[in-house]
This record gives sequence, C-alpha cells and structure tokens, in this order.
Amino acid sequence: MSDPVARDAAEEASAFSHPAVDPDASVPYGDHPDQVVDFYAPRGGQASVPLVVVLHGGAWRGAYDRRHVTPFADFLARRGLAVANVEYRRGREIPAQGGTSPVAGRWPETFDDVAAVLDALPDLARKALPEADVRRTVLTGHSAGGHLALWAAARHVLPVGSPWRLPAPPALRGVVALAPIADFARAVELDVCGGAVHQLLGGEGEFEERRPHADPALLLPTGIATAVVQGRTDTTVPYPVVESYVDAAAQAGETVGLTLLEEVGHFPLIDPAADACAVVAEEIAQLAW
Repeated sequence: MSDPVARDAAEEASAFSHPAVDPDASVPYGDHPDQVVDFYAPRGGQASVPLVVVLHGGAWRGAYDRRHVTPFADFLARRGLAVANVEYRRGREIPAQGGTSPVAGRWPETFDDVAAVLDALPDLARKALPEADVRRTVLTGHSAGGHLALWAAARHVLPVGSPWRLPAPPALRGVVALAPIADFARAVELDVCGGAVHQLLGGEGEFEERRPHADPALLLPTGIATAVVQGRTDTTVPYPVVESYVDAAAQAGETVGLTLLEEVGHFPLIDPAADACAVVAEEIAQLAW
C-alpha cells in the first residue's frame, strides 16, 4: 500500500479490531479511578516468570485508556510472561480554549501516577500475581507510553529536587520502547500528535522549565538496558524523533538498541495480528529472560 495515510488507517483499524481481554486481577495503587493496574498471568501456567509492565499510548489523552492494549498484554501472556497493564491519569476530554483536540496529559499527575505505580508494583505483583518474578521486570510502552517507560527508567538521573527522583537506578532488566515520543524538542518541531508535548507539560510557556524533568533525551545516560522498536513508515511518531533520542544517547556514551522495521507504521507494534508485534515480543523476551 503506497499511500501512507491509507496504510496508517488500515494498520490502526487492524490494531483496534481485537476484542478487549479482561485481566486476571485488577488492583488500585491510589484513590483515583485511573490509578489501577491490571495483571495477566502467563497462559501456560508457568511459575516464576519475568514481569512485563505495559504503559499504553494515546498521546497522554483521556480518549485512550489501557483497554486498547489488552490484546497486546494477552499476546505477551500467551508467550509465557506475566504482565502488568497500567492505567494513569491523562488529559481531559474537553479541548483547551481555541483548540480542537482533547488536552494531552496532566502536569504533574501523569508523572505522579507512573512513579507511584512503579514504586508500588513489586508488592502489588507479589500479592496479585505470584507467578511474576519481580526481580526480572521489563518496562515497555507504546507511543506516549513509550515516553513514560523511558522516563520511568531514568528517574535516578532526574534533576536534584525533582519529586520523582530515585536515589538509585530502578531494579529493571531493561526497557523496550515502541515508537516512543522520546525527544521532546524534535517532537515539537514535527508537531507530533498535534501539540501534545506542550500540553503534557502544562503549556508552551512551561516547556523550557519542565522539559528537564520529563524529556528522555535529556535524561541520559541511564545505565539501564534500552531498546527501541520503530516502524520506518510511522507518520504518527516519525522515525526522526527516535533517531534523535538514539543519537543523544550515543553522545552521552550510552548505546540504545534500535530495531527499525521497514514498511511498518505506528500501530502494528501492538497488533497481535501483525508480524511486527512478534518482533516486539522477542525484544522483550531477550531482556526479560
């Protein structure tokens, strides 16, 4: 299919065509309705398997919740992994004044939630999903969720005084970021997701002040094994955004693995019917096991 717009539409339709898969357990990590994590047990009944934490995408906007990645979570569970599918507070449904799209993200609540759930997750998983070996945890996330996964793995290099800063690196096997919004400056240049980055940080006027606390491209090196999977023909989060992040890592003395899939757009990475999704699962397995 030569028309990139038509290809994107077809890929998105395929990814969203799968029925949602109910979790084996759901556990709150806070009082807000969006502060919840769903757990999926390995489908083969295995014990002591790695835990994959999934952070969904959707431009940090309220219209997209964790339900759309439940088929992806189930796909990983069917490959013998324990899975935690995280919900977090996102932007409101009502567009900003003069805008046409729902607002992306909440500052600081979106970051509060991701930090809180990952801090609580080892204990939550031990109780709700005893099959999970939390000592072998891999973070993954798609699009805006890919950004959050990279950010969560970099909390120990946040600026001193940041409320989310960790005193030491998080106990992770690694991160597999899927078409992540990984470099905020490049994403703004390309107007990724219609101004979503500025909205996430609370507005254009807050960008420079808050970016050091939120942009993975500025939080390097992390010392955490990191891989990125990206579709070459992705028009939602174009390849130059990821390329810029990988270059920034190299300049910081860190190697980020990059798997660039030809003739693949944004959504096949989380579509169990797509070959790209199997590639993603293999990248996760390589770090997890």
